[in-house]
Amino acid sequence: MANKKTGFFSHQTLEKNIGWMIIASILVVSFAGLVQIVPLFFQHSTTQPVAGVEPYSPLRLMGRDVYIREGCVGCHSQQVRVLAAEVQRYGPYSTAAESVFDHPFLWGSKRTGPDLARVGERYSDDWHRIHLRDPRKLVPESNMPAYPWLQKTVITGENVAERMRALRMLGVPYTDQQIADAPKAIEGKTEEDALVEYLQSLGVGVRKAKQAAEAKQAAEAKKAEEAKKAEDAKKAEDAKQAADTAAPAATAPAAQSALQPAAQAATGG
Repeated sequence: MANKKTGFFSHQTLEKNIGWMIIASILVVSFAGLVQIVPLFFQHSTTQPVAGVEPYSPLRLMGRDVYIREGCVGCHSQQVRVLAAEVQRYGPYSTAAESVFDHPFLWGSKRTGPDLARVGERYSDDWHRIHLRDPRKLVPESNMPAYPWLQKTVITGENVAERMRALRMLGVPYTDQQIADAPKAIEGKTEEDALVEYLQSLGVGVRKAKQAAEAKQAAEAKKAEEAKKAEDAKKAEDAKQAADTAAPAATAPAAQSALQPAAQAATGG
């Protein structure tokens, strides 16, 4: 048995030849990765925007670029994970459909600061401005750096139209009119204005769409309940009318039966 020859395509070949082992490992990992990744490009849940998600306005788009440039994504994630503690703190967990217009997406993997996926409209614009200029005025224990120069850096004249055209090539549905109007939309605005506008938009569309859907569902449920009550009331009224109609008809034969002995007695029968 010890002298038994083995073929080339055997486990021993991989164990004794590190080169073939590396090649086989790369092939297996690549195939497994493709099996997991490729279907995501064709699933509706990962390629179509969820209700409430729209392309960024010119000002928000510029703010997002400032967010990336200043390294905010290195300390703040934009991904609420499917853990009870995270959902209770930040809101509903994130889905891929929320990021279909993000190139690149900013889910992140590190949280020196809190997650920002649902931060939109949770604080006022003034709060964000003070926080950007001097974070420790609002959060004394914060180790976030200050960004005072953003309030002085005007973005008028920036190539926002070119950026929108590039994103359109990647699938973001900007129209020609939106691109043409973009330079005017950022006139007189600062990088701080843009960044605050971007932060105030995070998670808002999805939250409002969900609230609208819940309100519509509640209204439909209330309408259905009222219709059922009206139907039950009508059935009760119909039953009452039927009972009232049947009562005289039932008492007439009984009255006739009671009168017959008296009539017979009167006639001597």
